[in-house]
Amino acid sequence: MGRRAAAVGIALLATLVAGCQSSGGGPIDDPVGTTKKPVKLTFMAYGPDEEVAAYEKTVDRFNEANETVKVTLVAAETEDEVLDQVSGENPPDIYLLSRRDLGTVMAEGLNQPVEELLDARGISFGDDYKRDAIAAFSGDSKVQCMPYGVSPMVIYFNTQLIDWAAMREEGLPAPKSYSYWTFDQFAAAAGFAASRPGAKGVHIEPTLEGIAPFVYSGGGELFDDKTNPTTLTLAQEDSMAALGTTLDVLRDNQITLTPKQLRNQSALERFTKGKLGMIAGYRNLVPLLRSTPSLNFDVIPMPTLDSERTIGDVSGLCMSAEPGSVSAAADFIVHAVSAESVAEVASAGYLVPANNEVAESDDFLQREQFPAHAEVFNRSIRDIVTPPALESWSDLDEALHDQLHALFYARVLEDLQTSLEEIDATSREVLSPPEDETTDSPESGGESTEPNGSESPTASEEAPGGE
Repeated sequence: MGRRAAAVGIALLATLVAGCQSSGGGPIDDPVGTTKKPVKLTFMAYGPDEEVAAYEKTVDRFNEANETVKVTLVAAETEDEVLDQVSGENPPDIYLLSRRDLGTVMAEGLNQPVEELLDARGISFGDDYKRDAIAAFSGDSKVQCMPYGVSPMVIYFNTQLIDWAAMREEGLPAPKSYSYWTFDQFAAAAGFAASRPGAKGVHIEPTLEGIAPFVYSGGGELFDDKTNPTTLTLAQEDSMAALGTTLDVLRDNQITLTPKQLRNQSALERFTKGKLGMIAGYRNLVPLLRSTPSLNFDVIPMPTLDSERTIGDVSGLCMSAEPGSVSAAADFIVHAVSAESVAEVASAGYLVPANNEVAESDDFLQREQFPAHAEVFNRSIRDIVTPPALESWSDLDEALHDQLHALFYARVLEDLQTSLEEIDATSREVLSPPEDETTDSPESGGESTEPNGSESPTASEEAPGGE
């Protein structure tokens, strides 16, 4: 599956680049600014203060070099706020977008493809930027947004709680390098960390995002279609087998955190305090972990069941459907994705650049700081499986919350197949609802119910264990 997916991605990229031969730089009636009356554009981005400060420097350098254009940075609190603003009455001209929102933006006509504009300005899609990121932001056979960041999910581990040499001395399986490890080695490392006083081994979020790498690695699929899914496919044989193996570890409350423990203190807090061996996450965790005194940590790819797979936190720079000036907006995107601009943002420590030159430089790798093996992020990008660009990610997450929580924490999981079939059925209510379904039907009396009549597990129903 992996080699075929890679081949499809490369073929798609070749098609896209071949189609990017327009010599146009914008509409004929595109506004042209002057030094006295420059074209005004807004650029909306999100991120921690250090990243926002780097974006501000990028904007300032562009304005200094372009007296006929004035770009103003608008900082959003979260990526959700970006989507709200883009959908509003006064959308930004250029905006940083999470890939998971691309389906919504395209469906509502809130962006315009950028490949012809950027190709005309000398952007080399195939050579300078990660192919997987280009494919992730492509739709309708066009590059919709310019890839900016592409952070794969990896495993962060506490190097004081998990000592591979000590594991080998005890006869436990341990990885030989930082580029690959098996699920058995992952399980052994979790047990080894949990054997330390006051510590637990691993925490994985009970969400689609949390289980996805394990499903894909085991040869399963999350959805029935890569473009227009109608249902989850967790109950299919390969997906169920992968989850069965994974849950054998993640439901072991001697190794993992219980709901009671998580209510008292989050998994991330426990990791920073040296009480948790491993946690899955993206590059944006690095600055926080670096700021924690006495915490020694490193990264390694997601564990492998059958094949090397993960998911990614991918972001891109998009252009509004009707910017103040198409040409000026395209010029700014080219400036923002240049090596100089991206290096400035990457140096803050949160970003895995889609720009290959910066990703391989010390602006990103930062070899004198934790994690010691930052190249793991670059290597794992090729293992990213890109999910469909749904219009309803938030609705799907909300609908599945209680059932996925029960999958991890219900005291007794009598029949995995039945549980997964119910989760798949709930997904269809979001992904492919009946056309005649109404929110307040006479049969329901207008009252909302939990998916499939299930309830969120109570304390008595959760897996046994506690502090």
